[in-house]
Amino acid sequence: MENVLNALVVLTNYIIVPATAYGCQLALGALGATLVFAILRFSNFAHGELMSFGAMLTVLVTWALQSAGISIAPLATALLALPIGIIGAAAMTLATDRLVYRYYRRQRSHNVIFMIVSIGVMFFMAGLIRFIIGPDDQNFADGARFLITAGEFKAWTGLQEGLAIRASQVITLVTAIICVILLFWFLERTRTGKSMRAFSDNEDLALLSGINPERVVTFAWIIAAALATIAGTLYGLDKSYKPFVFQQLLLPIFAAAIVGGFGNPLGAIAGGFIVAFSEVAVTYSYKKVLTYLVPESWAPDGLVQLLSTEYKFAVSFIILVLVLLIKPSGIFGGRSS
Repeated sequence: MENVLNALVVLTNYIIVPATAYGCQLALGALGATLVFAILRFSNFAHGELMSFGAMLTVLVTWALQSAGISIAPLATALLALPIGIIGAAAMTLATDRLVYRYYRRQRSHNVIFMIVSIGVMFFMAGLIRFIIGPDDQNFADGARFLITAGEFKAWTGLQEGLAIRASQVITLVTAIICVILLFWFLERTRTGKSMRAFSDNEDLALLSGINPERVVTFAWIIAAALATIAGTLYGLDKSYKPFVFQQLLLPIFAAAIVGGFGNPLGAIAGGFIVAFSEVAVTYSYKKVLTYLVPESWAPDGLVQLLSTEYKFAVSFIILVLVLLIKPSGIFGGRSS
């Protein structure tokens, strides 16, 4: 029985806890991407860099607060800087909309044109971010690092394996739950949220009923920027802030949005967790788990790993291709265009 408990602790420590935190980050990112798709009808390839831009502003403000001796210990100072990062990212999205996307919207350009334009915006933002903060890995996390350490868990339970839960993982989960509740309250209960849902369902009918399209688009960009900044900051707190990582994150974020159904908020959340658990589970080495579960003579010599961790984004790509081939509208049903 003790061996089974040790195996469960190992699985919790290396798969369930990290995949849950990563799933929250992907879900928030996918929610922003799917919201832009639902309102503006195109896949925003600059969404990963928008996450990076918002997180970068949060990092810079965090450093300024830390140098001034301002903190909210034991919580991370980045939470205090997050509203300024959101405001900055929202200003960036509204500026790109006014300077770039609105022109093509007035021209009634095809969705493919918007996608190509968003790639241009992505490269512009990537260059701007590297010019401001550089390409290197940046550390901005402070406050308590662990809520439970492996040593404390071993002392409490008497098990051979320890369970460590980082403060950033708990902050990620709590923040994601609050964001999702607020987002669905906004979409379901407020007049602007109902206008956005009506605009998403039938643009022509919404316009006939007097809904202001520019107001809807403005709120869509602001909410997408807020979600992107929060997701990027939480990812940076959980790992570290690396400007180059966010372009790579675009693949699992799009995979999450498409798995759930592009344009469907519930699907984006579910898709985030499906992709996160798939990536972590497929790239984890099960040697230690099997050592606890099978007789000693059957214990594996190899790592028992389906894919190396270097290929974790390949898992997202495989999921993306399979969903597009089998069910392009996603699990919860979305737009496949």
